[in-house]
This record gives sequence, structure tokens and C-alpha cells, in this order.
Amino acid sequence: MDTTEAIRNRKSVRKFLKKPVEKQTLIRVLDTARWSPSGANCQPWRVEIVSGLTKENITKAILEAKAKNLTEPPDIDYYPKVWENPYKERRFRCGLALYSALNIKRGDAKARKKAWLRNYEFFGAPTGIFIFMPNALGTGFLVDIGIFIQSLVLACTNEGLATCIQASLAEYPSIVKKILGVSEDFRLVCGISVGFEDKSSPVNQFRTTRIDVTEFVSWHD
Repeated sequence: MDTTEAIRNRKSVRKFLKKPVEKQTLIRVLDTARWSPSGANCQPWRVEIVSGLTKENITKAILEAKAKNLTEPPDIDYYPKVWENPYKERRFRCGLALYSALNIKRGDAKARKKAWLRNYEFFGAPTGIFIFMPNALGTGFLVDIGIFIQSLVLACTNEGLATCIQASLAEYPSIVKKILGVSEDFRLVCGISVGFEDKSSPVNQFRTTRIDVTEFVSWHD
């Protein structure tokens, strides 16, 4: 798979097969992603990989916190407090396409909540990857983290693995850090569900659109 093919074929998968991901496959993926560029070659990423009981414990702890309506500030302020267009409209269209694929009506709050809670179950993926960055480094290094994440998921695509990059898995940083033994010297950036796509699932059939190049590029001669 060449680079262009990998970029175009990668998508967010929200239902996985129970088939486990071999450790050697993940090592190959990480061995590729580690060549991502970073400012002054600082390589600011820290990776924690979970499966089995550890992954289940994270899911259980987060769902318990959700059931008690407990919240905490994430380490990275990812989403805006107030959505403005065009981003508000794009977010709406994305959500509409997702719930349509799940055959969930707009007013069905119970079904929507149930679908959302699947985020914390890693959508059934056998493996989860948590990405951290040191507090000692400035927020500019989030650019490098983003490049690393893109390299990682493209390397997964090349290996036949499906992924879903999730800000939702970073909503409870204290829970994740406690279970994984990660100190407060690190910020939790996101989680990534990794596994093999369930191609028969309707939720994996929809694809989000992209705006045309002319809508986000200006040329200056």
C-alpha cells in the first residue's frame, strides 16, 4: 500500500472483530511510527498499549464514573466550549451520518447514549493505545504528537489493521493514569482503538466527507 492509498483508505472504525492483534504486528507499526518528525528531534510521545484485563478495567472504571455523572477536566482542551460554523455544521453532519448508519433516530436519546458509551468500550477492539506527552514540553509539541498519531494509524492501515482515534478515551485522565501507573508529569492526549474491522457492520459502511481543496487553500504569487 503506497502513502496516498493508505491516507485515503484509513477511516474511523466503530465495530471490531474479536480477533486479537499480535504483539509483533504492533511492534512493526510502532517501529515505523517512531520515524515521525518532531521539533529538535525531541520525540515527545509516550505510548501505553492495553488489552485483556487492563483494558476491561479502564472501561469499567470510566463507565462507573459516567453512571455517577462524574466529570473531570481533560489534560488537553480538545473541543470548544461553544461551537461556531463552519465547524458546528460539519460536526452536525458527521453525527447525523453516524447515527443514520446505526439506524438511531434523532430524538432517541436512550439509543444515542448507549451508542456513545461504546466509545469507552473501545468499540469492541481487542487493543487500545493511549498517547501521552510530557508536561515539561509546550503545547506546540502537540503538532509532533499529531504527526506521530497519523504515522501510527497509517502504519496500522498498511498492516491491515483498523483504528479509531478517540478524544473520548482521554476524558478521564486520572482514571487512565492510575490504572496504567503513569505519573502526572504526563498529559493524556487521546486513545486509539486498534483491531480488525467488522466489515459486516452497518456502522463501518458510512464515510465522512472532506471539503474541496479550493475551500481551505489560498495561493499567493
